[in-house]
Formats: sequence, C-alpha cells, structure tokens
Amino acid sequence: MTLLAALFALSLVTAACGDGDAEEVDEPDPVATAVGDDMSDAEGEMSMEHLGDGSLGVVRVESGGAIQIRSLEAITGDVAFLGLPNQRATMLAVEHFGSIHGFDVEVGVGLDDLCSSDGGQAAAQIVVADEDVLGVIGTSCSGAAVAAAPLITDAGMVLISGSNTSPALTSDLDGNVGENRNIGYYRTAHNDRAQGEAVSTFVLEYLGLTKAATIHDGDPYTQGLAQAFQDFFERDGGTVTAASALNKEDTDMVPVLTEIAASAPQLLFFPIFQPAGDFVADQAPGIPGLESTVLMGADGLLNLDYLALPQTAGMYLSGPDTRFGENVNQSTGKTADEFLTAYEQLYGEVPAAPFWAHAYDATTLLLEAIAAASYVDADGNLHVDRQGIRNYLDSVQGYSGLIGTINCDEFGDCGASRITVIQNLGGEENAAASMQNVVYAYAR
Repeated sequence: MTLLAALFALSLVTAACGDGDAEEVDEPDPVATAVGDDMSDAEGEMSMEHLGDGSLGVVRVESGGAIQIRSLEAITGDVAFLGLPNQRATMLAVEHFGSIHGFDVEVGVGLDDLCSSDGGQAAAQIVVADEDVLGVIGTSCSGAAVAAAPLITDAGMVLISGSNTSPALTSDLDGNVGENRNIGYYRTAHNDRAQGEAVSTFVLEYLGLTKAATIHDGDPYTQGLAQAFQDFFERDGGTVTAASALNKEDTDMVPVLTEIAASAPQLLFFPIFQPAGDFVADQAPGIPGLESTVLMGADGLLNLDYLALPQTAGMYLSGPDTRFGENVNQSTGKTADEFLTAYEQLYGEVPAAPFWAHAYDATTLLLEAIAAASYVDADGNLHVDRQGIRNYLDSVQGYSGLIGTINCDEFGDCGASRITVIQNLGGEENAAASMQNVVYAYAR
C-alpha cells in the first residue's frame, strides 16, 4: 500500500469522535504517528506527512485556536424551509464529530445565500475575506452556487452542498462537464439528470401518460430539471407539448397556463419554488383545458408548508429518497433516527425539507478532509493543507453516511442517485405523512 493510500484509509477514522468526544490532546496524532516526522528546513517546525502539496496554501491554526468553516444557506425568505434545516444539520454534525487533532471547529455566524445569484455572490465575498476559512457547507440553491462557487474555490477553499442539484454545477452524468463546474466544488445531493429521468419514467410507466408540459423560472435548478425531464421523456416516447417559463415574482399565472392549456397536456411538471408554485397549483384547475391535468412538482416544493396548502392535495412531487432506515454516518456513529431525535429536541420541530441528511454528511466529509490534510507541529500549532482537503474529497469512495454509501466522481458528484415520488395526502395534518407517502422509487 502506498503512503498516500495508507493515509487516506487512516483518515476515514482518525477524526471521528461521536457525541462530541474531543480527541485527547496528550494522545499522539494518529496520522503523524503512522508516517513519522522530520524537521523542516523552512521554519524549524515539525513536518509530517499529510494529504496535499501546499500548492493552494497552508492555513496555520495557532495552539488554542479553532478551525474555521462556514455555513452558507438560504436562511431567510421563501426558501428558508430548505436552508434552515441544512444549517442546523451542519451545526449538529460539528457537535457530533468533535475536535480535529485536539482543535475545536467553529462555524461562525450562518451566512444567507437568499436562494439567488446576488445573495450567493455577496455571501461568498464575506467568506473569502477571511483567509482562515477552510471550507463552506452550502449553498442551498443552485442559482446561488453558480455565483458563489467561483469565488470560494478560487480562494483555495472548498464548497460542499447538501441540496444543489443542477447538472451545470458538475456534469450531465455522461462524462460531459457542466458549464458552471468549478474545481473545489462538491455536493452530496443528487444530480438532476437522475431526477429528470426518474420523473420521466414515473410519468410514462407509472401514470401511463405520454403528453406533458413544463414550467421553469429561469433558475439553473428549475430550468435544468425541466430540461432533463424533457430530454428523457422525449427519448422514451413521450411528447412535451409546451415548455414555458415564468418570473419568480409572478402571481398571475393565467397567461402562461392558458398558453399551456392550448397544447392539451395530460400532466404539468413545474419544478419551481414558492410562492410561484402556490399560484400555479391554485390557478391551473380553473383554466379551460387543464381541469383534469395532473400536477407535479419537485424538491423545490417538497416541504411541509407546501404540502399543507389545500390546492396541492393529490399532487405528485419528486425528490431525494429519504428512507434512510438504519444508515449510520461513519464519522459520528449517528443514525438518521438519532439525528432526527436530536434535531427535534433542539428545534421543537422536524426538518421541513428533505436535504438535512445530505447537509450532515457534507459537513462530516469536510471535517474528515481537514483531518486528513493537517498535522500538529512541535509547538502545538495545526497546519492544514488546502490542496490536501481536495485530495481527500476527490478520493472518497465507500464512505458511509446518513444518506447511504457516498462515492465522489471526478466532477464533484458524491450523492446517491436515488429518487422517490410522493403523493400529497392533503391537509396540514397529513403534511408530515405525505413526505413519506412514496408511490414510486428510482435508482440510477
């Protein structure tokens, strides 16, 4: 086994300290002990083998200081239902993981991506102004990532998202790089090429429908998923009768819905966000020609608030498979059920959206990567190699997370391509049950 391979294997277990159990400071560093040490001729510091070559810089954390990471999610506005559970999952993951080589991890004040390009860019500028930050968990929305990822990765940091799904950020899953791919960007969420295929197969095979229309709002997520669905639907014999767009701020959907109705679709797929998704579901049944059209959304609408709306009763929604069962995160030893118990005790509610486990796993992957890319010198200072963090993430295979087995490909896709479709039972009292009312499952 090569030295790098040995280090990588050790790094999977080195920093895992479940229930917040910190590593004893008087214990020898497992990575350093495994590889030995020598004196650097540069600063007279203890130089030990670790992942990385220094090409992106090395962050020094003084003895008694803390490792810095950040959370960048949509925590205000209409999409806070998505970002808040992600941010909270990151905080819980840091607590459960414990210290790294005796150093605490600080997340700092949560940053808001506003689920927008402008929000992502503004928050990323705050992040990169702090040269001690090693990595960021986020963003919630793909549109925010398009603007944030270049800034964060160009600064030598990594960005790992639990809920970005746009193919443009990674690849088309057929080996072609996405137009917004940045080296140093990773995600544990699925790629929407998989979700588009899942929705297409569901509509054709489960519902037996062959004519569908789509609506997007120009966002990289909504447009990418609508296009992925169209590609697979037409490939497999379906007809997309209309592919329409609206503005996120629109409230009167009659014009676009009337145009769609003229094409007589059997199903309307609108993978958009609230509040626009509220108005589409409310107004579509009143448009002549759409009275009996099946309505379907995706994970941008898959939340408890949307499912509680009366006009969404009976709707189908696609999203990540959250039937995690007894999956265990190998770094913390926590199961999904244990996480949910801790979450509800802390916040008095269950997560409103389905990507909480993805954010938890994204955080532990970042912490493992920091552990593998760092060492403590003779004076008790921690040195973290930025390139080493990427080396670790690029090599992740067979990592056990809450979402299941995690493998990272060359484009930064680490999540499982497992999608489910739920049908909304209707009513606020049934919203939580609807999240688990799976009628169709897909795995790529």
